[in-house]
Amino acid sequence: MPRRLLHLVGSPVDEFFADLSRLYAGGCLEALAGDDRYEHVIAHVSPDRAWTFPTDLDPATIAAAEQHDVSAAIAHIRSLDIDAVVPQMFCRPGMTAYRSLFAVLGIDVVGNSAEVMAVAADKAQARAVVAAAGVAVPAGEVVTRGDTPHIAPPLVVKPVDADNSVGVTLVTDTAELPSALDEAFAHGTSALVEEFVPLGREVRCGIVVRDGELVCLPLEEYAVDADTAPIRTPQDKLSRGDDGDLFLVAKTADRAWIVPDDDPVVAAVHDAARRAHTALGCRHYSLFDFRIDPDGTPFFLEAGPYCSFSAGSVIAVMAAAAGIDVTTLFDTVLHELDRERATL
Repeated sequence: MPRRLLHLVGSPVDEFFADLSRLYAGGCLEALAGDDRYEHVIAHVSPDRAWTFPTDLDPATIAAAEQHDVSAAIAHIRSLDIDAVVPQMFCRPGMTAYRSLFAVLGIDVVGNSAEVMAVAADKAQARAVVAAAGVAVPAGEVVTRGDTPHIAPPLVVKPVDADNSVGVTLVTDTAELPSALDEAFAHGTSALVEEFVPLGREVRCGIVVRDGELVCLPLEEYAVDADTAPIRTPQDKLSRGDDGDLFLVAKTADRAWIVPDDDPVVAAVHDAARRAHTALGCRHYSLFDFRIDPDGTPFFLEAGPYCSFSAGSVIAVMAAAAGIDVTTLFDTVLHELDRERATL
């Protein structure tokens, strides 16, 4: 009998996050299509907080599906005999409150818990946790409106709890600081001001848990340049086509590439990533961004401990470079979930 999986899609926040969720969830369903070991059910949450259970992610199908309030949605989910939830929401409530809902219902969620996601989403908390575990972080401080940062330029200002480089500004002159802070505060009530780590390089490291062991995947490196592109911006990650649909920018060979295993930075980044994974309490998988200074020291930037199991998602790309296709990656994570269940 196939395992019935509930894909949690959409966003109660806005259409951007709902689009982003549908983009990745669609890639996951495509990657797992045809595997008769799984039966897929979609639960979609719209920005008006209505729940639907469409048969696919086509906008017309979602629009035509019967709407439910949360109590009716919970009752329907309880009737489905779901084996596990695959979370595909990327807004703050989707990564935290909605995952917690399924914990309350006693339905296992693939990947990291709501508590881990909440800490990871708060850049200041995440850096404090990993720093305590011996991972290097840039000198930094959290400020709110009216505060004057003590760090001298060059520095980077970012909202404490925004993703995809939204609201991030490189400040090279003190005169630029007020506008940079305003940009960060437009996306949150506090800002993280960090010392600028000179290039160097910028990489991501993914980890998959296999039989309880932390397996580091090949690093993915991103195109940054000391003169023309010293930091990554939202335009380096996501964009919209002429049809209005979101697409992933950082997937072309000129923007991102896999780092060879014998590269001197790999061992140091893998060590820092394992420390971060353990310190944050991650399970099943994790993902971390590092800035590498000219001396080869990796500095933790942020944690993004989610995986959509779309062929274009970062952990899946890294896994593919190690010879692990999406189906095998998904199997590995479900095996880990089953292993945890067996120990309870």
